[in-house]
Amino acid sequence: MASATDEELRAAARRLATGLVLDLARQAVARSRGVGRLCHVRADRGGELDLDASMPELLDAAAGARAPRPDELVARQWARPELALCLLIDTSGSMTGRRLAAAAVTAAACAWRAPRDHAVVSFARKTDVIRPLWSVRTRAAVVDSVLSLRGHGVTALATALREASHQLTASRAARKVVLLLSDCRATDDEDPVPAARSCEELLILAPAQDCEEAAHFAARAGAPWRPLSGPAAAPAALVELLDHR
Repeated sequence: MASATDEELRAAARRLATGLVLDLARQAVARSRGVGRLCHVRADRGGELDLDASMPELLDAAAGARAPRPDELVARQWARPELALCLLIDTSGSMTGRRLAAAAVTAAACAWRAPRDHAVVSFARKTDVIRPLWSVRTRAAVVDSVLSLRGHGVTALATALREASHQLTASRAARKVVLLLSDCRATDDEDPVPAARSCEELLILAPAQDCEEAAHFAARAGAPWRPLSGPAAAPAALVELLDHR
């Protein structure tokens, strides 16, 4: 399914991804206090003056023939985003067939309704940034790219984790999460644990049929993980991971 060229199958995968993300949104995203929302602050703290909200103070100042103090006025500014997300998808030789299909559809589901600050990266020997943190690329185009991924090559996990951390560096979000979809079976010569520990927050979804290496890696890295038996299991697993803290 992840490497399907048939348009009907691709459309079916997108519909499934959308359904998964809507279910996830009801359980998890709805509890957010607001990503990238406008909030009101005192004008002496910055932001853009809100004339409507400041009108009573402006009228009082005018009636008293004085200039209003900035701390009397109301301004609007963007709140700090709560979540930045990097989806990190393993496309190495051990992640083929149903494993990659489940990972790709889950990642596509997340991409449909990801927060404003999000990146999508695939990796095997090298990394491929499908969507950088801030991009004008449409979500549909990102989903198509994710659903076209094919497994091949070695697993350079440390390199991939460093790239994911790099993608999130520029975000001002309060929480920066790398969501790794992988069996975590590094097959190059570099220990991935230091790179994993350097991530601000690492969450792992591993194929349920082969998750022993992922469990061992997660324990060494201090990262929560959940087995992924298929796309239908993704919403509950993601909610558990995101609520882990």
